[in-house]
Amino acid sequence: MYVNKRKIVLVGTGMVGMSFAYSALNRSLCDELVLVDIDKKRAMGEAMDLNHGVAFASSRMRIYAGEYEDCSDADIVVICAGVNQKPGESRLDLLKRNAAVFQSIIGPVVRSGFGGIFLVATNPVDIMTRVTYELSGFNPNRVFGSGTTLDTARLRYLLGEYFSVDPRNVHAYVIGEHGDSEFVPWSQAMLATKSVADICEQGKYCLEEMQKISAEVRDAAQQIIEAKNATYYGIGMSLVRIARAVLSNENSVLTVSARLRGEYGQRDVYAGVPCIVNGNGVDRVLELRLTQEEQEKFTHSCNLLNEVYQSML
Repeated sequence: MYVNKRKIVLVGTGMVGMSFAYSALNRSLCDELVLVDIDKKRAMGEAMDLNHGVAFASSRMRIYAGEYEDCSDADIVVICAGVNQKPGESRLDLLKRNAAVFQSIIGPVVRSGFGGIFLVATNPVDIMTRVTYELSGFNPNRVFGSGTTLDTARLRYLLGEYFSVDPRNVHAYVIGEHGDSEFVPWSQAMLATKSVADICEQGKYCLEEMQKISAEVRDAAQQIIEAKNATYYGIGMSLVRIARAVLSNENSVLTVSARLRGEYGQRDVYAGVPCIVNGNGVDRVLELRLTQEEQEKFTHSCNLLNEVYQSML
């Protein structure tokens, strides 16, 4: 980590990338933000637009369009680049095209002398994070994705609304794939120090309603996409939260997409799980005590991720 200059390189200046950049500016996340995109003119325009708001920000930030060489002294490289799915294109074909895009990104970043942390947001994030790890050859602690951080935030927001409490006092997680096989381990969901299961047993609230909330969390992205074609604000803010945990060496617990090395009986696969995130990246996975049913759901989710990844090879 560089004490005097916190530097982030953002690769990909689409809606997700620029939502991250805009949130980063407003939160004074770093001292230097470099925008890299295959469309260099767009990156320059985005940098100009952000710079015109620096006077209204709470602290000074240097923002400019750059090249992969600028990664050499960066603390974090945030990857939001990728291709959109074509009509009639299979998920596997999309994955292969995105893998090709990542080959054109990771190589130049590594060759620049970059020694920081890769933070991946491109979907499907668990697969693309694993691709980044394999292409970079980095220690897996320094390669992780946004995982289910946004899903977890959605869950806590909905539980806060349901129980009429501040979401920051809700301790519950969405784990597994950032996708259809993700799930909520309700045995670990807490309202302050009281379990949601115990609260439901009191009669006023019930676990059936919790399952509806779980489904709403899982389907939230599709609802947003149906309404406005894409999601970007929430994930942009999520990326800022993760990056802040790294730059400030916070030891924060976040459900990032991390490489499992025996936790939950899984190896090599990347999946969203609670992790302690600090200046080293993923310092360690904080393994939850799952019920047998929850463990089976997690295994199923990881098996799906493994199958998809292997089909790309």
